[in-house]
Amino acid sequence: MTLPAPLSYPPPESLDPGSPWHARPARIDRVRDESADVRTMVLVFEQARDRRDYRFLPGQFNMLLLPGIGEAAISIASDPEHCSAVAHTVRAVGSVTHALARLEVGDQLFVRGPFGRPWPLEELRERDLIIAAGGVGLASVQAAICHCMTHRGDYGRIAVLHGAKTPADLLCRSDYGRWRDHGIDLHLIVDHAAPGWQGPVGFVPQLLDRLEIVPSETSLICCGPEPMMEAVARRSIAAGIDPDQIFVSIERLMACASGLCGLCQLGPFFICKDGPVLSYDRIGPWLAVPHL
Repeated sequence: MTLPAPLSYPPPESLDPGSPWHARPARIDRVRDESADVRTMVLVFEQARDRRDYRFLPGQFNMLLLPGIGEAAISIASDPEHCSAVAHTVRAVGSVTHALARLEVGDQLFVRGPFGRPWPLEELRERDLIIAAGGVGLASVQAAICHCMTHRGDYGRIAVLHGAKTPADLLCRSDYGRWRDHGIDLHLIVDHAAPGWQGPVGFVPQLLDRLEIVPSETSLICCGPEPMMEAVARRSIAAGIDPDQIFVSIERLMACASGLCGLCQLGPFFICKDGPVLSYDRIGPWLAVPHL
């Protein structure tokens, strides 16, 4: 039997520095602990050309690579207008993310990207926006919130709905005041109250009932656990929002960012290249299938 020839990878120096396949060396500049198992790392590229040329769109993700350990797909959670440093919010749930969560200021890692379909923010200009996020899903909409603050006059009313298990699990707490200063309504909810918590107890879909929605003028973007996104979408449709104006970011295991490994397949879609952002009228029938 003839064995296939071994794979031959191009040397790193032969790759276009602007290509998302180019692994850019970066170091951790700042770390912010968000909760017991979630932290945000701000990365600065080591190469001047990467600090100058790297660009991303809200909703895209990078592959963070630790040599000898592996890489993980992590949403970019920073301002797309300032790309010389990029933030990633990591929840320690697997071997790679546990290793990422143990990194400290000054440690090196490598960045491939950006990848994926972004939030369609240009198409949503002049519309009211509802930005809904459950748990660490807030990281996937963080860049969109930054974009909306920079271009606040391009949008109508903006409401951010964020839920977590407990008040201690709410993310980006130091940013809330800045969001409100830019005319963004913020609504928080937790599954379980704690001493001192005066907000509502429940789940993110319930927050939609607190909003005055003009369905024909409203679009919604959402990220979080799939059952939560499905519930938010159903409640939004019941309120009159068209399914093609509801956009969700799917968080599934993405190991290659090219659709080759198949781990992120959901129905006919490969989330790493067809998503992660998809309109609900396209992805909804597949999200509704249990355990797919």
